[in-house]
Order: sequence, then C-alpha cells, then structure tokens
Amino acid sequence: MATVFARPKLQVFGVSTAFVVRKISLSDLGDALRLGWEDFKAIPTHAVVLCVIYPVLGLVLFRLVIGYSVLPLLFPLAAGFTLIGPFAALGLYELSRRRERGEEAAAWDAMQVLRAPSFGAILELGALLFILFGIWIAAADAIYIATFGHAPAATIPDFATRVLTTPEGWSLIIVGCGVGFLFAVVSLCVSVVSFPLMLDRHATAIDAIRTSLRAVRENPVPMAAWGLIVAVLLVIGSLPFFVGLAVVLPVLGHATWHLYRKLVEPDPTPPEEQPRPPIGHRYAADFPASLFPWSRER
Repeated sequence: MATVFARPKLQVFGVSTAFVVRKISLSDLGDALRLGWEDFKAIPTHAVVLCVIYPVLGLVLFRLVIGYSVLPLLFPLAAGFTLIGPFAALGLYELSRRRERGEEAAAWDAMQVLRAPSFGAILELGALLFILFGIWIAAADAIYIATFGHAPAATIPDFATRVLTTPEGWSLIIVGCGVGFLFAVVSLCVSVVSFPLMLDRHATAIDAIRTSLRAVRENPVPMAAWGLIVAVLLVIGSLPFFVGLAVVLPVLGHATWHLYRKLVEPDPTPPEEQPRPPIGHRYAADFPASLFPWSRER
C-alpha cells in the first residue's frame, strides 16, 4: 500500500514545489505491471504500432552491425534502449492517462503529447537521455578496444568465442556490465517519474528530475527491484531478434504510468480541461490542413 512520505510543500534549492512523493512497497510494482498489462490488452494494436519501431530498429541494428564489422556494439546498442525508453514511451503514457480518465484512447491520441504545455521541458530531458545513450556507446566501445584492441571480430561465432571463453572476454563482460549498470542507475534516477509528471502536471524538467530523485531516495528497495524487473523483461523481449519487445515495451510503458501514479500524490486541485470540439466532416479542400487538426483550433 502506497503511503504519503513528503510534505505537501517542499523547498528544494529555493524553489517551492507541490509534488508529494509517496512510499510504496514491492506489491505496488506488481500492481503497476498488472495495470500496464490491462492497458495493453485494451489497446494492443495501438501499443504495438507505437512500439513496432523497436523490433524493426533492432533488426536493422543487427544487420548494420554485421555489415560494418562493429559487432561488439550490438549488445550495448540493445542495452541502450533502457536509457532512452522513458522518453520513447511518451505516447503510451498518454494512452494510459486517457484510459484512466475514461476517455477514448485511439492510436492518434498518442500524438497529443506534442501539444502538451511542457513539451519543451520533455524535449530537454529527452535530449539529456540521448546524450547519456551516446556516452554509454562511446564507453562500451572504449572498453572493448581496451580489452581486445582495434581488431574487429570477423563473425558472430568468432566474437562469441572470444567473449565467452577467454579471460579477456570475461573481463569485458564484468567491466561492461558494471559500467552499464551505472548508466542504467543514472537513467532510472532522473526519469522514473519525470516524463509522466511533465505530461500530467506540466512540471519543468528540473522539478521533474528532483521529484524523480526523491522518489528513488525514499523508495530504494522498490526502485532497485523495478530496475531489475525492467532489465529482465527487456532481455526476455530481446530474444529472439528483439521481436518480444513489441509486447514488453508497451507493457512497461503503460506500467510506468501507473507506477508514477503510485509514487506521486495526485494534484488535489486539478485544472479543468476544456472538452475538445468534435472533428466533424472533412473535405478535400481542407487538405493538407486536415492532417493537423490542432492548427485550426483557437
């Protein structure tokens, strides 16, 4: 059962924020996953469409790696999905948010995140995660070069033999996984509730990061368990050939929204949103403006 931890008003570095962090238990993680699965079952086509780019990208990366003899970067690239995943799941948060409010959730509704008042802040934090992803790839490449030199592995069996059956390969696995773990911890700490918070409460990037750090600080065991769950599910989804990510990623995305709901106290006085006018009939003369309906709103 989630319990409120922080005070309603918290002064952080001279900035007053009203985002109240709760203490949660391990059972709340299971409940978030269950609710995420329910969302996925309710809108499976939409979720798969939004996330199908991940399996496709994985296959493209697989082919690219083989073709350009940079096979050692295949695993770091796949593992790097955990760093940018919170940003890529924005559309899934919006779908879960709409379903939670009893609204119709269609595929194109995920694009409403582009109209969020805090979209600029969302892009800022997204850029930070992509920078973190780039640094991780560079670090992984440097670790491989320091271990095996600049000579590339010729084939997958050759690469697997070098990594799994030699002392240098074991050292590469230990050091690489250790460094990757540090990157994953940083990403988890700054983004576990940041993007849902910015989408839901229009927080700034700084306030969202601070709230996320507080959530991790006050719930170290559940957050460590959540990071482990995410890592295990991503590994399972990556086998074989990343196809399982078409299910794992949307479920995790929806579950992250529900985890945010458990970690952050809802706004006691939420602003009233104006109902959207019906779309009505569209005519050929409206093209191409009809592709961007929000441009016609006043």
